[in-house]
Amino acid sequence: MVKSPSVRSESADSSQQPAKIHLPRTSESESLKKIRHTTSHVMAMAVQKLFPKAQVTIGPWIENGFYYDFDHPEPFTEKDLKAIKKEMIKIINRKLPVIREEVSREEAEHRIKQINEPYKLEILEGLQEPITIYHLGDQWWDLCAGPHVENTSDLNPKAIELESLAGAYWRGDSTKAQLQRIYGTAWETPEQLEEYQRRKEEALRRDHRKLGKELGLFIFADLVGPGLPLWTPKGTVLRSILEDFLKQEQLKRGYLPVVTPHIARVDLFKTSGHWQKYKEDMFPLMAEDEEAAAAEQGFVLKPMNCPFHIQIYESELRSYRELPMRLAEFGTVYRYEQSGELGGLTRVRGFTVDDSHLFVTPEQLDDEFLNVVDLILSVFKSLQLKNFKARLSFRDPASDKYIGSDEVWEKSQNAIRRAVEKLGMNYFEGIGEAAFYGPKLDFIFQDALEREWQLGTVQVDYNLPERFKLEYVAEDGNRKRPVMIHRAPFGSLERLIGILIEEYAGDFPLWLAPIQARLLPVSDEFLPFAQQVAKEMKLLGIRAEADSSNERLAKQIRNAEKDKIPVMAVVGAKEVESNSLNIRTRASGELGAIPVPEVLERLKQAIANYSNF
Repeated sequence: MVKSPSVRSESADSSQQPAKIHLPRTSESESLKKIRHTTSHVMAMAVQKLFPKAQVTIGPWIENGFYYDFDHPEPFTEKDLKAIKKEMIKIINRKLPVIREEVSREEAEHRIKQINEPYKLEILEGLQEPITIYHLGDQWWDLCAGPHVENTSDLNPKAIELESLAGAYWRGDSTKAQLQRIYGTAWETPEQLEEYQRRKEEALRRDHRKLGKELGLFIFADLVGPGLPLWTPKGTVLRSILEDFLKQEQLKRGYLPVVTPHIARVDLFKTSGHWQKYKEDMFPLMAEDEEAAAAEQGFVLKPMNCPFHIQIYESELRSYRELPMRLAEFGTVYRYEQSGELGGLTRVRGFTVDDSHLFVTPEQLDDEFLNVVDLILSVFKSLQLKNFKARLSFRDPASDKYIGSDEVWEKSQNAIRRAVEKLGMNYFEGIGEAAFYGPKLDFIFQDALEREWQLGTVQVDYNLPERFKLEYVAEDGNRKRPVMIHRAPFGSLERLIGILIEEYAGDFPLWLAPIQARLLPVSDEFLPFAQQVAKEMKLLGIRAEADSSNERLAKQIRNAEKDKIPVMAVVGAKEVESNSLNIRTRASGELGAIPVPEVLERLKQAIANYSNF
């Protein structure tokens, strides 16, 4: 028997698939670090050759490329980028050796003054010895610690691209000079560059800011202010679905809901340590008068919910029989992010945290920590988020940003390490990533474009119970300190929704879609039937609507596809007569005519099981 030409074996199919191109981040690849560092120098040399008045400032590598900041009287243009790239290719083709030179501070200062580069002088002041200079042949040099390739010929011009222009302040300070930043990327091979550019295009297609506007989920308004999203009815439905989903899961697991204010006396945050350690990220103090402001007395917008939950715990003397106490809140917090760091929903100034604080005895700590991790993993499973890893976010012993003793930190970090080892989880340590009051277990999610985002987090905290002098009455009648576990499976609703929009490309799974089903009448004659079925769906908790636009059916289908409605139901004479719906889904395509009662039951079951129709 001869096989049909259209049928191929799985092995034949897989042999036709191109090998997946891995794009390492700069921090993961020493060779890329050298390439990108050197390419940034080549770019700066090209800029100063074409624009002699341009002064260079800093030019570091970043995870997907590099940038250089320039002080130049005229704004650079896209046309200038093309000229700079052309000049870079000439420099690369000249095969200039990259030479490292160690010099004294005095010699470096002398050379900088000779070429009249004041920014370099300021950079020099902050450098520790040895002072190193890297030369491109005898044509150009800059202060730099390296590393670099040995020769410009080691760079592949076909694997380099200048990407964009942006503004930047010197030293990130808005009171200082405004500079022009040129972003670029460089890779080992042209194929890597091509894959990187493909992913950038795909990222634009999935951009949650673009899709959020198209799907009518949220907006930003200048009169409200940057970093403060406004949620439309559809977006609010989406938020509510996520909130209700987690609230139900928490109630099953013994969490107690609480609500706390958006502001508090600054003294609350002085006690917690936020005012001393986190002040730069908080909104300014609201004081009654200058005298109060000078004494640092007044109110502040809350950057975190934990001190409020502590006050609820502290309002009564607790017994060991009441522990663990699990207080949970969807609490909106406020962080004064710099305007240049804001980015759609993933970096905002006001956001809602699915926050909970567990007050436990030391003996309960390990089990409660494991239960929290189990909750987070079940949440990820329901959201179809599979590609994540665990980071043990520990303190940097050399930093002074943390509170508490070495002994307390060691106990906290060991508790987290025991939990991940017991669960057999793959993890890595992030030294310096801890919160100022305690270490964390962070879940780092990798999206469809291999970008990484931090979502859920669990923290062990001995320090805040100590600072607030929290107690419980132990079984022996003595008073003891509880341990706190801070946890947030979503992290923040805003960031989670931004990530989900991009992960799904706006195509939400059935249970999460703001509109789950739309009925499409072939003509107005069949609209009453469609509206009646939509009403029946709503009574069952299914988010449904009938299209009353009076558009042709083809246009109704296009609109439903554009709005990414999971289930579409065409209603015509046959469907009315047989009490059925002609079903078309985004997940499975055309399903044909199905009786209305069966459609209702299948929809209800699919939504309850977090599955497709």
